[in-house]
Amino acid sequence: MFSITVRDHVMVAHSFRGEVFGPAQKLHGATFVVDATFRRSELDADNIVVDIGKATEELKAVLADLNYRNLDDVPEFAGINTSTEFLAKVIADRLADRVHAGALGEGARGLEGITVSLHESHVAWASYERAL
Repeated sequence: MFSITVRDHVMVAHSFRGEVFGPAQKLHGATFVVDATFRRSELDADNIVVDIGKATEELKAVLADLNYRNLDDVPEFAGINTSTEFLAKVIADRLADRVHAGALGEGARGLEGITVSLHESHVAWASYERAL
């Protein structure tokens, strides 16, 4: 399996419900380093997994919708704990939508999967892997 990974970051504010979250039940900020990995078993006609420039642009666009936002105020997240794991899935699904819409080019239609990892720090992160 071939893969390429592009990286960006996103800054959000949010709070959680539930005692398991301790002090994170209060409004707090988080800065995540975000890695998006694109996979395929065979390279495309240009001998690449996907255009790295387009992958970088699309990750940036997906993150722009979340960046500098209080996720508690986003209607689609109402009543949801926007955990690191949850956000990894949201970002992966939004990237998948862009692949299917052709935003990463025709060659990207041969992609087989995406993994998105959100790094909370240098010692902790969460990932979501999905097929395309």
